[in-house]
Amino acid sequence: MVSHDHADDAAVVRAGAGDQALVLTADVIAPLVDDAHTFGRIAATNSISDVYAMGGRPLYALNLVFFPDELLPIEVLEEMLRGVEHACAVAGVAIVGGHSVRDREVKLGLSVTGVVPPDAILTNRGARAGQALVLTKALGTGIIGTAIKNQLATTEQLDAAVASMTTHNAGALDAGRRHGVSACTDVTGFGLLGHLHNILRGSGLAARIDMTALPLLPGAVGHAANGQVPGGTRANLKFLEPNLTWTGTDDAILTLLAADAQTSGGLLLCVPQAAASPLVAELRDQSLPAAEIGELFAGDVGGIELAF
Repeated sequence: MVSHDHADDAAVVRAGAGDQALVLTADVIAPLVDDAHTFGRIAATNSISDVYAMGGRPLYALNLVFFPDELLPIEVLEEMLRGVEHACAVAGVAIVGGHSVRDREVKLGLSVTGVVPPDAILTNRGARAGQALVLTKALGTGIIGTAIKNQLATTEQLDAAVASMTTHNAGALDAGRRHGVSACTDVTGFGLLGHLHNILRGSGLAARIDMTALPLLPGAVGHAANGQVPGGTRANLKFLEPNLTWTGTDDAILTLLAADAQTSGGLLLCVPQAAASPLVAELRDQSLPAAEIGELFAGDVGGIELAF
């Protein structure tokens, strides 16, 4: 029912003649933080998010572990998996197995299976001209993660990034449903601009982003200005530049943040214009730093105007 043709966040397949389709996804990341339990929580939350992005409910997971048992004590692995278990319990996901590989670099993720009614699937093809764009979490996890690795992030910045990356997107999806969401994606490795570009290609639209409205993690601007920018973020921006136009005075740091490669980011929700303000208010009642960040319109397909 949904394949990789339009770069959607997960596959959706028919499950016989029942009233539920299966949502299938897998994701693996390298550590962003030193604490093993926290890393496990982030990895699990990140993997589960793809199911929410398709409008689904996650049910089952398989652990995918890459671990150098000749270099690190097995207690580190055990603590990572306890973190995964914690995040899955919060989401109501049962861990039913997994696979481990000896590897000199630690990596961790999940293969997740969820369900969604066929008439409730959210894909990159469902956006409509005239809709508003609502982003549910702050940007900057890639840049803050780089600062963490280089021991430049403050405790406040680390805590804010971890809190964001370990917050599930279930509540954001439910709120989007109540306010007429027709297309959705989670903002992860391709950055906000990359995932938005996929929606635009799938739906045959263009978009305008109010760059001053972007919610940002504490410290993200300062660290980006000081060069704490991951390679993936720069690669995203280079790939997307042919599709970007700028109005106003370009802020190179904000542009980088809009392309920042995220881990366990928020949902980008396409909703009717009239629903954007009440949706943002409801999301903020969930303690999410949500914001209306732009609009969709008929234009050069895939084009994104950055308005400063």
